[in-house]
Amino acid sequence: MWDFFSNFLSILWFTLWIVVWVSFIILVFRIIGDVFRDKSIGGFAKFLWIAAIVLLPVLGALVYVITRGRSMAQRDLEAAEGMRAAQVEYTKGLMNEAGGPASEIKAAKDLLDAGTITAEEYEAIKAKALA
Repeated sequence: MWDFFSNFLSILWFTLWIVVWVSFIILVFRIIGDVFRDKSIGGFAKFLWIAAIVLLPVLGALVYVITRGRSMAQRDLEAAEGMRAAQVEYTKGLMNEAGGPASEIKAAKDLLDAGTITAEEYEAIKAKALA
């Protein structure tokens, strides 16, 4: 009987094939996700692509990457830019919230303590911040 783990090259070969299969499975899931998020093709074309991937996975994935790989990368780029814009907007919202009434009142108090504004102006700023 052949002992699999007696030969180090067999272990490396086995590991290579595991990496190839896992990479292929990840590619198939990415292709399926890309087919569903693509708005430029209709429902029947989506059905045909999914059928090709399911029935002939290697050939279907190869054809999809060759024919639609560039637009797949473009959709990935647009999604990344959209996420970046959403993160920037979220961060701006946090910065505005962090400022809030407490920081306005503190800034006004510092100005009052420095003698830059009068007590009446301080009270007006405080009332405006709390409103």
